[in-house]
Amino acid sequence: MKLTGRQRVFLEQFLDIYRESAHPLHYSVVGERLGVSAITAYDMLRLLEERGLVVSEYIIPGKGAGPGRSTIAFYPTEKATAVLAELAGEDWNQKEWGVVKQHILEAVRQGRSNYEELLDELLSRVPERESPLIFAAEMVTSMILNLYLLREELMQSGFSDGLATLGLPGEVGLSALAGLTFGLSLVERVNRRFMSIFFSQIRRYQDIVSKLSAPKKKALTEFVQEVVQAISA
Repeated sequence: MKLTGRQRVFLEQFLDIYRESAHPLHYSVVGERLGVSAITAYDMLRLLEERGLVVSEYIIPGKGAGPGRSTIAFYPTEKATAVLAELAGEDWNQKEWGVVKQHILEAVRQGRSNYEELLDELLSRVPERESPLIFAAEMVTSMILNLYLLREELMQSGFSDGLATLGLPGEVGLSALAGLTFGLSLVERVNRRFMSIFFSQIRRYQDIVSKLSAPKKKALTEFVQEVVQAISA
């Protein structure tokens, strides 16, 4: 769905106000909070309602509230949140993602003789990463490298069967990778520094994966497959 910049900003701010109040809002309240006139807020809310992003309802004064006419209030639909998430997914910096992705893949291809050094390099950056997608990509790469370094133990313990599922598309594969890595905490030769950072960052990773927009999730899933192919080549 296409929204003008003004409509999008208004909807984002309206959602923030609604989450704070947790009840339908009179347009005059919205206008006051956003620093616009009540009429401007009303017109914008009606426009968003036509697009299925907002719903209006008439509120009749309750018993004991005294005489008075019903008032009109607005609240967002689930579609509003979905549309904003979709638009956010379209705005992510694909150029930056392409550069970072290529850098990681080249490092994986060139570091075959010393994956432990590459793993240490990634671990030093992961906790400081602010970009959710890049953070997730480096976490994924760290998990895959750790699995590869423990390949002999994996073969003996049966974990290699789980490794074969990493190519699965979508969030299931990304979550399965984290679960598989979690099981490695019992392996004697596991990189303890990796596990320490993994346990401190896993909640953030899972939260990011669950909230990634469809385009970002697709990009991350394809990246996982490329990393696995680079290591397996």
